[in-house]
Amino acid sequence: MSVQIAPSLLAADFARLADEADVVGDVADWLHVDVMDGHFVPNLTIGLPVVEALRRHARLPLDCHLMIEAPDRWAPGYAEAGARSVTIHAEAASAPVRTLRAIRAEGARAGLAFNPGTPVPGHADLLPEVDMLLLMTVEPGFGGQPFLDLVLPKIRRARELISAYGGEVWLQVDGGVSEQTIERCAAAGADMFVAGSAVYGSADPAGAVQALRNLAVAASAAHSGGRPAG
Repeated sequence: MSVQIAPSLLAADFARLADEADVVGDVADWLHVDVMDGHFVPNLTIGLPVVEALRRHARLPLDCHLMIEAPDRWAPGYAEAGARSVTIHAEAASAPVRTLRAIRAEGARAGLAFNPGTPVPGHADLLPEVDMLLLMTVEPGFGGQPFLDLVLPKIRRARELISAYGGEVWLQVDGGVSEQTIERCAAAGADMFVAGSAVYGSADPAGAVQALRNLAVAASAAHSGGRPAG
């Protein structure tokens, strides 16, 4: 599939979320919304009411990443509110099949996320139930952390599992993605990239998105030996 860039609003100005969403509206593919509850991760961000408001004003589809306890209870509501993609954590879900199916039933793409220390192969049987795997490349909870290179072999393994499965499952990476790290992620097999500080910490967020896309497309093409996708 084509390279996709999803700027993370976690690094944006929370007092100006609609404006921050708009500034990348012509160049990005998604808006990544990190929902944190202060329990599953040690940070508290935004919840369903803010997502509902963003849905009314943002031009880009919302990619909601739920870093929360009890995602089985809350995840379908985010899809119902208009998020086009809703991702739950493998570590938090008690009934992942039921929840992933409920997300899809509301018309959203269903994603399954993994912390750096959680192996993906043990969840390979869930691939028919998901539209995306999200691999955290930092410990979840806070933006601006350095990229963990130890996740690169995990990205390659996840890509192998997806290829063996044969379905169209996106492979997203989230955490420390920048101009210095995105090429390694793309070469390892990722095709959807969440970038927070690298976009909203730039004086030109739209230009930063385009620069990241260019690097990922070139690295993907070089790794595959084929024509650039993007």
